[in-house]
Parts: sequence; C-alpha cells; structure tokens
Amino acid sequence: MLGWEFPPHISGGLGTACHGLTRGLAKHGVEVTFVVPRAFGDEDRGPTRLLGCNEVPLEVVEEAELDREAEAAWAGDEVDPSEEPSGEGITFGVPRTRRLAVDSALLPYLGEEGYRRRLETLERRRARAPGAAPPGPPEAGTAPEPAPAPPAEVAPTGDAAPRVEVARKPLGFSGFYGPDLLAEVARYARVVEHLARTEAFDVVHAHDWMTYPAGIAASRASGKPLVAHVHACEHDRSGAHPDPAILAIERAGLEAADRVICVSHYTAGIVAARYGTDPAKLRVVHNAVTRREQREAWHVGKPFDTPIVLFLGRVTFQKGPVYFLEAAARVLRVLPQVRFVMSGSGDMLPRMVERAAAMGLARNVRFTGVLSGADVERMYAMADLYVMPSVSEPFGISPLEAMALDVPVIVSRQSGVAEILRSALKVDYWDVEDLANKILAVLGRPALRASLTAEGREELKGMRWEVRAERVKAIYEEVTA
Repeated sequence: MLGWEFPPHISGGLGTACHGLTRGLAKHGVEVTFVVPRAFGDEDRGPTRLLGCNEVPLEVVEEAELDREAEAAWAGDEVDPSEEPSGEGITFGVPRTRRLAVDSALLPYLGEEGYRRRLETLERRRARAPGAAPPGPPEAGTAPEPAPAPPAEVAPTGDAAPRVEVARKPLGFSGFYGPDLLAEVARYARVVEHLARTEAFDVVHAHDWMTYPAGIAASRASGKPLVAHVHACEHDRSGAHPDPAILAIERAGLEAADRVICVSHYTAGIVAARYGTDPAKLRVVHNAVTRREQREAWHVGKPFDTPIVLFLGRVTFQKGPVYFLEAAARVLRVLPQVRFVMSGSGDMLPRMVERAAAMGLARNVRFTGVLSGADVERMYAMADLYVMPSVSEPFGISPLEAMALDVPVIVSRQSGVAEILRSALKVDYWDVEDLANKILAVLGRPALRASLTAEGREELKGMRWEVRAERVKAIYEEVTA
C-alpha cells in the first residue's frame, strides 16, 4: 500500500483514511506493508508494517574524482582550483548529467493569488540577474540588446571524463507537500520500484496522484495488479484551473489500474466523465470513522459558555471558507454572542482574515491555524456545531469525526459524504442564507440538536473501518482471482 502520509503526520483526511483502512484490513487477515516517502519513527503503526523510502538504500552513481578543468568546461562555469569536489551530482543510470535549475511558476497547491505572487517574484529575480535588461520598454530609437547566448554544451571525453563509482545510500525525502513535490514523487517511484522487486505481496494499492507513478512502476516490476484509490482529484482541488502535470499523472494512474476505488459516487462520476475511466473498473467504498471512547472527557475544557460554530479543514477555495464567513455575518445579526472558529491553513487564509475584519466580524471569528493530534479532537468537542460548506468534496471525513464526538453537522450537498449521512443537515454551498438559517435552527433549538446527536451516534455504528475494509478486501480478491 502506497500513501503520502500516516498519522500523526497528516495534513487532511487522506492520512486518517489510510490509517483506518489498514487497521480494518488487519481485522480481516490482510497483511499490509505501507510505504511512505519519509518515516519519522513516531507513527501509530499498530498491526501495519510501515516502510519509509528515506530508509531504503539504493545503488546510485556518484562522482568519485573530478578533473576540475574538465568539470569547468562541462558546466560552463569557472572553478576555483582550491575548491574541493562537492560530492553532489548524483545521477541515475548515466555517468554525468548537467543539471539546470529552472524557476517555474507552477507549484502544486498554489491558488490564484499565490500564482500571481509567484510570477511577480520571478520577474523581480530575472530583473536583478546579471546582464538582464532594465525593466520597462526601451527608449525611442534604440533596439533592445540581444540576450547572451547560452554556454556551449561540451561533453567530457577521454581522460577528462569524470570517474564514477556505485554507492548504496538512501535518497532524500521531506515527506511533505512542498515546492519539490514533483521531484519527490519521482524519487518515491524509484524506491518503490526497487521494493517491488524485493518484497513479497499480492496487490499494489496506491492512494491519490502522488503515489500513482510508484504504483505503476511497482505493478510493472512485479507483475501484480494495481488498485488506484481516489480520495480527491485535481478537478476538485483546483476547479477550472487544474495543473496539467498533475492531471497527466492522474490519467496515467487511472488508465494503468486494474480497479479504481472512489470514496463516493460523486467522485466516481468525475473520474468517469473527466478522465474517461472505464466505469466497469470503478468501485465505490465510502470512508468511515473510528469512534472514540469516553467522548465526555473532551467536553470539560470549553473556555466559555457562548455557542461555537466550527470550520476545520484546508482554507482553500475547494472548502468554501468564503461561504462560512458570509453565513456567520447573517447569524450574528440574530445571535451576536455566537463564536465562529476557522481551524486550518491554506492559500486563502490571509484573505479570510482580512475579509473577516472588513466585514466587522473580528470579535466573533477566531483563526486557530493548523491543529493536529489531540488538539483536533479537543476543537471538535468544544464546538456546538460543525459546518462543511465545500464547493467540491470527493468525500469529507471531517463531519464523521465531528459526529464521533457528538457534534451535529451541516454539510454541502456537493460532497460525497452527503450521499451517506441521514443525520446531517444539508445545504447547497452557495446558499448562504439557507446555511445561516440552519445554523440558527441548531443553536436555537436544543431538541433539534439533541435529535441530530442521537441519530448521528446510531448512524456511525455502521460506518466502521472494518466494514469498509471488507469491501476493499473483496476488490483485492477480484483482481487476484
């Protein structure tokens, strides 16, 4: 099983779902080796065998000794003869590769504002570069100076060629979603392909796009079937402006997979329509939740008596934080004592802080930043109501987590979890008037709140991970029959 995160190192529902699924599979006799980019050593492994790619030594080609003049000719740089070789330049399958750093404006998970700021930064950097033309149009009657020609590429030959040696060492992994993400995805695939040639297993199960290249490589290296698991797709995350590189990876993974598990019928519809995936290999397995014991213990720490309405998740367009604030403004006209909490981080967080202040909500809206571990459960338990106004949500595990701590929930109809929840109130994400009215109804009617809580308890009894895992095991049996 290939995944990018595992508790406690999670940034959303993906890691939580992987953790629950592996434990559920263990109860059905399925042995899982879970491969992450980086193992930190404090993961909640339970019955799962967890491997970090950062701990797997690979054969890599390293420069042992370099002729400094030949190196200078190869790189097009002047070299100080007193400098020692850096030891950098690890390559895969070739003795020497000239590496060029390219400033790209395309980084994963940049929103519109982040992309604009990235472009401005790159323009300033280019303007400061040696030999760069000054900004602005040239003066009248003058022609712009031609750009300097790039240095000629001269491959080292003969005795000047670098001597190389093979070493065994782990590759570097951060394990996070940073600007090096696509390169880390490629390194992850390299290590997983190596593991596929040395480990014993029956099925490759890859979670979300970051692991699809590794899943394809492992399946081809081992001859074992590939199951792709779609928790979200680029069309959900980026709306009308998907990253073409990520789209290509998703499409390749879905085409290569023998079965595709989707977390909702909503997601299955997107996968079939947007990626042209054969509906015959689509399977829907909804997420579940691990119900915590002694929920009452979490309810003792509420710092004040006023009602709390909670938004918890990534503060991005996909999650609908704008609609949360718009509904908050309408609620506060009727119940000015209510507190609204936005927990999480994302590209829209600075804009939401500014918007709350501009709307006059600063006294009633709190921004906690990212929460993790026990702080997440404590925040759920402090809330009187949880709201998920997502614009596009493949599933949405957070309402189940809130319900597990006896918190009533309101979810958008544009979410996968709305397919299975009977005890949740539902709204269209854009209808802030309806959302505000439902918030007022839950806060103002104790009987309604008690009814939603009791129904939620009963509903969660059938949403256990061992139930979902039984369905996943059946899919494994399909592809290995």
